[in-house]
Amino acid sequence: MQKYGFREGQGLGKPEQGLSTALSVEKTSKRGGKIILVVLLRNMVGAGEVDEDLQVETKEECEKYGKVGKCVIFEIPGAPDDEAVRIFLEFERVESAIKAVVDLNGRYFGGRVVKSCFYNLDKFRVLDLAEQV
Repeated sequence: MQKYGFREGQGLGKPEQGLSTALSVEKTSKRGGKIILVVLLRNMVGAGEVDEDLQVETKEECEKYGKVGKCVIFEIPGAPDDEAVRIFLEFERVESAIKAVVDLNGRYFGGRVVKSCFYNLDKFRVLDLAEQV
């Protein structure tokens, strides 16, 4: 690398402006959450808009990302309309959950902008579904 102007501690490029250390990934916000198997969808429907087909339709639609083991719909009484209904999807593979979060976040559904993120697997399994995200 010396033939390209690299000097230990200085990096490449114009003097004193090059990268001297390797890039590293750092979590900068809570929005994405820890990557796990459970995906939380918010703002798909409002309070009182849950019907008997929503769970089946949501699970079928999300199967395009991978095998969905479980779909749970949870309503929080008194919550703001965009936070009142939570739809949880437990995928069998992490890769499927990642694809779902990336694709569904910001997607329009029934005139609403869907918010998607990962949800704690342990809390999901004991049905502690009202945690602030």
